[in-house]
Amino acid sequence: MTTRVLYGIHAVRQLLLGRADSVECVYVQADLGAEREARLADVLQHAVRVRRVPAEELERLTGTGKHQGVAATATGSGLLSEAAARELLAAVERPLVLVLDGVQDPRNYGACLRAADGAGADLVVVARNRNVDLTAVVSKVAAGAAESQAIAQVGNLVRFLDGIKGQGLWIVGADAEATSSLYELDLSGGTALVLGGEGEGMRRLTRETCDYLVSLPMRGAVGSLNVAVAAGIFLYECVRQRTARLPGTRALR
Repeated sequence: MTTRVLYGIHAVRQLLLGRADSVECVYVQADLGAEREARLADVLQHAVRVRRVPAEELERLTGTGKHQGVAATATGSGLLSEAAARELLAAVERPLVLVLDGVQDPRNYGACLRAADGAGADLVVVARNRNVDLTAVVSKVAAGAAESQAIAQVGNLVRFLDGIKGQGLWIVGADAEATSSLYELDLSGGTALVLGGEGEGMRRLTRETCDYLVSLPMRGAVGSLNVAVAAGIFLYECVRQRTARLPGTRALR
């Protein structure tokens, strides 16, 4: 069975809150400090095993000095299968899905997960052979979102997209060359937002599977945005459209 290492207060905290049964051991720096200790006190009770170790041992375990004084080992990948992902979407009204086609930088992946969690996305989907794995760096950058956000890893991304089309979702791809703007599209219904990886963007078959291709208006000298920044903009445009007509909102004067 796969064992993975997570580190950072947010990542370990969310793991213990959501998947405590997968945790083998939590490693806490012996001289952690009162403030950080207090941020973990309520969740350490969920850990089967807690070890107090020197900072040097945490650095060896995590491969970095930026561990914030806590790490954990956990079993399993924490990822949903294709079938489980489709079942999840079938139970949700107006699903919001973020699909990543080939993101290779772990920091970008972590930032995308954090944006998805913040926007309330129901699912993040990645291609098994095209995306960076769910590593300790990804979990650290995601600040707990890698443990709270539902993530599916699928073998055939085009097949999965075709499948969720049949469940009533619109597939919207981000393409810098698209002539339609993100802001021209109604994203208030069930939507899967597809973003390509660094450099190459979406693969041809992925692009052809999309119902719509849209771009972001670029007013400056650069032609595109970092994938994590673009993911945040796309996700929160969906949030804006879904909340704009809700009662209780008011116009600014």
